[in-house]
Amino acid sequence: MVRKTKAEAQETRQQILDAAEQVFATRGVARTSLQDIAGAAGVTRGAVYWHFQDKADLFEAMLNRVVMPCESALEQALANPPESTLSSLLDMVLVPFEALSTNAQTQRVFTVAMHYTEYTGDMAIAQQRHNDSLAGFIEQMHSVMLRGQAAGQIRPDLDARGAAIGLFALVDGLMRQWTLAPDSFDLLQVGRQAALSYLSGLQP
Repeated sequence: MVRKTKAEAQETRQQILDAAEQVFATRGVARTSLQDIAGAAGVTRGAVYWHFQDKADLFEAMLNRVVMPCESALEQALANPPESTLSSLLDMVLVPFEALSTNAQTQRVFTVAMHYTEYTGDMAIAQQRHNDSLAGFIEQMHSVMLRGQAAGQIRPDLDARGAAIGLFALVDGLMRQWTLAPDSFDLLQVGRQAALSYLSGLQP
């Protein structure tokens, strides 16, 4: 038996992950077996197990291939400290909308993660990364809102953390709704309008 080169093994791994994205999106994670993924990838079940311990390991590897929408926003916010509170909050909101609506792979993986996955048993571990990124995103918005209150750009009577959670709920709700029916509305356009309306309510 001829051993595969490292490049060939990596190609097989990516082939399996590509197939997993497609099958998970069609059948859902719970109803998909590793045999289903092997068949879609054109490899043996043993090849899948050679690269991944189990379905949860494969699912996590699939998530790790993309930067999820709110992770993109958090990375950009941390790399570029805000100069103007309200414009910075708007930018943070628009980044995940743009990342989701312009990248087919991000859209596919996000849809699987949000709509076709039950985070129970072994799959519960895979949810931790998602929870951590969302907590970081909310915390960054909270920090920006506190600076906005100190600068007089945001009403001093508001609970800054509550306002940050509310803004995140707007972002999360629109993304979840859009991935259920992408043709029903323009995510970036509607997202901008909704964010501007929300942010206008924060001003003194």
